[in-house]
This record gives sequence, structure tokens and C-alpha cells, in this order.
Amino acid sequence: MRKWCTISCLVLAGLLAIHFTDHPSNISGNRLRKIYSRPSGKWPSPHVHRDVKWKELSPLPAAPLRGKEDSLRHLINLGKTLFFDGRLSGSLQISCASCHIPELSWSDGKEKSLGHEGQVNKRNSPSLHNVWFYDKLFWDGRSHSLEDQAFSPINSESEMHGDMRELPRNLRRIKGYPELFRKAFGDPAIDPDRIATALAFFQRTIVSNKSRFDQFLEGDRNALTNAELRGMHLFRTKAGCMNCHNGPLFSDNAFHNNGFAGNDKGLYAVTHKADDVGKMKTPSLRDVMNTGPWMHDGKMTRMEEILEVYNTEGTIVGRDALIQSAGLSKAELLDLLAFLKAISAPPIEFKKPVIPG
Repeated sequence: MRKWCTISCLVLAGLLAIHFTDHPSNISGNRLRKIYSRPSGKWPSPHVHRDVKWKELSPLPAAPLRGKEDSLRHLINLGKTLFFDGRLSGSLQISCASCHIPELSWSDGKEKSLGHEGQVNKRNSPSLHNVWFYDKLFWDGRSHSLEDQAFSPINSESEMHGDMRELPRNLRRIKGYPELFRKAFGDPAIDPDRIATALAFFQRTIVSNKSRFDQFLEGDRNALTNAELRGMHLFRTKAGCMNCHNGPLFSDNAFHNNGFAGNDKGLYAVTHKADDVGKMKTPSLRDVMNTGPWMHDGKMTRMEEILEVYNTEGTIVGRDALIQSAGLSKAELLDLLAFLKAISAPPIEFKKPVIPG
């Protein structure tokens, strides 16, 4: 009897595996809904390269400052105020928020942002949603923390054209700032490190809104349509998206050459390793449909076009071996696009600060 049960279980497992690896077009929406309504440990295995250390898709995680906002409110408020103050720039007109706009999911909707005296910046401004997640910052990973990152745009001649060494003196002259620094740090001293610290703590509070994908994982089994569920299954399996876009933030926190680098050396400019030429940071796909145009240079204006390039392009010199043509049908591409929309949520309503006079 036990032997028969064992054999039956193995046969059943094999049949289930066949169902799980079928093309989504061959699986009913109800079947997929049943499969993905189970705990994620019982989902079909994703299609990833054997060397990829992937993490399962999961609900939006809590930000690192969750529950600490009240005790840190003065520091966060100072950072928020600095973030929106154009006087951090040489022209007194460009703030951090000029390129990271709350209502645009903390991106700016431009191919490349405009900096000092209308100069066009080198790369597209990424969203700051969940920016605390990244181990390295900027497309090329040249900064190791939000505190370190703050110095770059302020000091950049083409971006804010400011001077972090001179900024403390300028802020001391503005009525209201010494008191904001006193509340945040215990005394009114203003220096570059305190400015960077405040900006960093504010940015750690910038989080995505919950998407319908999160609602589905949290128990609302009708939060996703059949097309979105097919797209989710494709994302995890046939399309191979989870080779780079996995985990709760849909990013492996790593760098890859996706074939779109052009003449941009990317990570190589930081590491000077030949294997890093053209590699860019893997962006989170949360809220991706709100943050176009896309890619490091902002050249891609239609998500359908991006999916088509990934789907049909053959071998591209330098492209990461993890990125392979998926061969999806037109219907499957539409389902995948539907899933990307399901993981994109409207930004959380944001109240801008009062800037000291």
C-alpha cells in the first residue's frame, strides 16, 4: 500500500510539474489563480540560470525607518526641507526635487533631466521609490550610501552646480535653518555631513504604494485579472525575467549589460574591470509603468518596444548571458505588459514642506 502511494504521488507530482511549465495560454486563468493563491513555497519553480541566487517575488517590504518616524521626525523634516530647496544649487533654482518629483513616482518624466543653465544630464533620473534598498547608487554604482550620494549632484557642474563646502555657510544665513538643524541634531551647527545625513534619512522614507500585486499576495484573490496572472507566470517562467528582476523589489541589486548601453561604459567607469563594460544597475520594476521614459539614457519611450527588443533580439555583443530572447507570442507579450501594470501603483500622496525664508 505504501509503495503504491509513493508511486501515485510521484506520478501526480510529474503531472503537476507538466501543468506548471505549460505556456500560460494553455493554462486557464482559474488554474493559475489556484496555483498562485498557494504559499509561494508551493509555486512553480522560476526559470532562472543555475548560477542565479534568486529571491521569490513577495509583498512590498517595510522601509527601514518604519516605526521610527516619530522619534526621527525632526531629522526627516530637515531632510525633506533641504530636498525641496533650490538654494542648495549654484543658481538657487535647482533642488533635488527638480529631478525627483513626488507625483511622478519620484522620477521626472524626461529622457534626461536638465541641470545648471539648461545643461542636459548624462543619464535618465531614476525613481527614488524604495531607494534605501540598493547597495550601490547611480546607474554605474559609484556611491555606496545615500549619505555619500548626496554630495555628487550638489557638487556636479552640470547638475546643481553647487559647492557642498560653501553650502553650510549659505544655509546659516537663511532664517529658520539653524533652528531646524538644532531640532534635528541637538545644536544649530551646520556642516556637509549633517546636510547629507538629513537628506539620506528623508529619502529612506520614500516608499512605493501597495500595488494590486501586493493585494493579491495578501489574500485578495480577485485583485489580479486572468491576463495579469498569465503575465505573472510568464515573468517567473518562460520570459526569464527573474534572472535579474526578482525579490520583493523586482531587482537583484546587481549590475548587468542588457544590450542598451551604447557608448556608456557604466560600471566599468567605477571598477575598471573589462567584464563590467556597459553594465548598469538593475532597476526595481515596482511602479515601472509610472517612471518612463526608461533605460539609463531614457531613450525607450514605449514599454511594448522594450519587451519586443528583449523578446526577439539575437545575440548582442556584451549582453549578459542571463538575458536571452524569450520567443513570446503577441498575446503573451500583452499579458506580460499587463503584469507590469499590476505591479505599478499610484504614488502615495505627499505634502511638500514649507521652505524657510
